[in-house]
Amino acid sequence: MTHTERLKRNLIASIAAKQEFLGNAAQIEIFGRAVEVVVNAYRNGGRLYIAGNGGSAADAQHLAAEFVVRLGKDRPSMPAEALTVDSSILTAIGNDYGYDEVFARQVAGKMRDHDVFLALTTSGRSPNILRALEQCRAMSLPSIVFCGRDGGQAKAMADHCVVANGTSTSTIQELHIVLAHSLCESVEAALFGG
Repeated sequence: MTHTERLKRNLIASIAAKQEFLGNAAQIEIFGRAVEVVVNAYRNGGRLYIAGNGGSAADAQHLAAEFVVRLGKDRPSMPAEALTVDSSILTAIGNDYGYDEVFARQVAGKMRDHDVFLALTTSGRSPNILRALEQCRAMSLPSIVFCGRDGGQAKAMADHCVVANGTSTSTIQELHIVLAHSLCESVEAALFGG
């Protein structure tokens, strides 16, 4: 396979996954409900906390930046934090409690009433994401998951689980970016008009 053939194959897979998702009314509805959860959190003085592993960790940072800075329009900053960026916290929790606890411990220490947790996981099976979802449930805090494939265990543990189409991690992550940008843009519109 040539380089250009590989690019064309990947573009076709990405387009197909997005078209399939577009035709899935149930997933579109779940996304809409998840947006409302975030909008209500901000209206009540809450914050958005985001977590993921690997490429999803980078996407968590990316999305937090969109909320804090802006996406589609100039507007006041919205509080959001990626739970993946503080190396001292991550290494201390990993060392003292194990890597499975790196997000749950932060949820316990940082999140309060009206806050929302958003997890990005292509498999829906990441132990540290599952533990964070358990912690959200124990604290009666709302949780949203953008995942892929069959949703894994996260699908049953999250309050709102949006399952991205695709068979490869890269295709799922590409759809996660569309979901993340759409989430931020929708929240901006709901809170600031436009």
